[in-house]
Amino acid sequence: MRTAPRPATLAAQAAAAVVVLLMVLVIVRLPWAGDLGMHAATVQRLRHDLVDPGNPLVDADTPSPYYSPWMLVLGCVARVSGLSVFVVLRLGALAGLALLLSGVWRYVRTLSGHRAAPALAVLSLLFLWGTVLFNWSGFYGLNSLALTVSYPSVFALALAFHLWAWLGRAVRGDGKSNGDGDGGHGGAGWGVWLGLGALWALILLCHQFSGVVATLGAVATVVAARPGRAVWVRLGGGLVLGLIVLLLWPYYDFFALVGAGTDLESVHRPLYEDLVGRYWLVLLGVVALGMRWRRDRWDPLVLFFVLGVVVVTAGGVSGHWSWGRALPSALIPAQVAAAVEVGEAGRRQARVAWACVLGVALAVGAWTQVGTVGYVVKPRDLPEAVAEKYRRPWAGYFWTTPWVKYGDVVMAREGRPARQIPAYGAYTVAPGYPDFFLPGEGRRAAAVRRYFGQGTSGREREEILREYEVRWVVDKEAAGKRGVRLREVTRGPEGQVLYAVVR
Repeated sequence: MRTAPRPATLAAQAAAAVVVLLMVLVIVRLPWAGDLGMHAATVQRLRHDLVDPGNPLVDADTPSPYYSPWMLVLGCVARVSGLSVFVVLRLGALAGLALLLSGVWRYVRTLSGHRAAPALAVLSLLFLWGTVLFNWSGFYGLNSLALTVSYPSVFALALAFHLWAWLGRAVRGDGKSNGDGDGGHGGAGWGVWLGLGALWALILLCHQFSGVVATLGAVATVVAARPGRAVWVRLGGGLVLGLIVLLLWPYYDFFALVGAGTDLESVHRPLYEDLVGRYWLVLLGVVALGMRWRRDRWDPLVLFFVLGVVVVTAGGVSGHWSWGRALPSALIPAQVAAAVEVGEAGRRQARVAWACVLGVALAVGAWTQVGTVGYVVKPRDLPEAVAEKYRRPWAGYFWTTPWVKYGDVVMAREGRPARQIPAYGAYTVAPGYPDFFLPGEGRRAAAVRRYFGQGTSGREREEILREYEVRWVVDKEAAGKRGVRLREVTRGPEGQVLYAVVR
């Protein structure tokens, strides 16, 4: 006879449900920050041309890693349905969130049969971070997830949890080594392993950094199972199929990205700053990993954590700051370990004590990120202590759309304007993010800096506008207007002005 859930289990499940509801309401709002505009621009290009969309950010016919399988699906939805790009991104965010929650549930179920474990894992993944707020694509704290839930990184991470769950069951189904190097033969067949290989490739194509995390977790899962020859042969077949999928993807050369790290190092340097403030609550998970290691030297979460620490440390020592994007490889196993230890910590008294400590840590993490509520409730309606933690999202450029048409080129400063304006269908002179596949990217960025530079002559500004066929200028200062024939069209938030270039 099935017993009723205990009050502690119900409390964990209720708390997780509240957080999920908050995320759904956040998706309705879809606060704008970071790279949202670049992903919206990608959907824009695909809805207009699925075969040859060109560069999503600037007027150039180049491939782009933004054209992932997930973005292709969203582009098809936008093209067929006629829905606006931002509505499609909301639908994609809902699908990604549902996939993430189901993936966490499936993965945790391979590690623990405790009823509260999946809900506690969701809460730990969202809140077991630190007391310094940190937002970045591929990092899934509640506030960061609220701002990136429509990104391909969330979709890829969601698939990663499903990959680990599926892979764990497949490896165990084929049996462990029996000492002579030959595992059992009664488990997953070739179809399962080929499907796993295709799923691995899909994750890498959707978001390369999350693909690294997925790969490290998969390696840990396989090594922990210590499989025999049958598994290794089928695993090899799956890997070969995955590599073929990566090789045949038509929208960009996946393997060319290996040489792109140098261009991204400076962007990722902040990932190694204030590690203690951002992640100290994860130490509770490290303790849980230590307890798991004492029980099983081949624990998959421990191996996953070690691999992640090795990669991130190597990046910090060698100056490859982009390797810091592998940090979730160390965070995820620690956070999940903290959650599942509630049901694995030996005696009942030990489990109760662990649950209390985890509850306090989750409360501290939740308070750190409580400002996320401001994306759903108007800040003026929040208690003052909560409102102080709210960070206002970016304002959009919707105010330019009555005049700026699809395909027009806009001269805008680097940073936020260049990341946002292409979302509405226009191009900027320089991309808002390093673009490995764009020839002359440095020249474009230099042209933008010269145009807005204080010492640039009017004649040189005119030449830049002609070279890049610029029709509009967005600027909040007068520097970009001196010596150039511009006509003010409209004004937007934060003192910005849209100028038409007078030919």
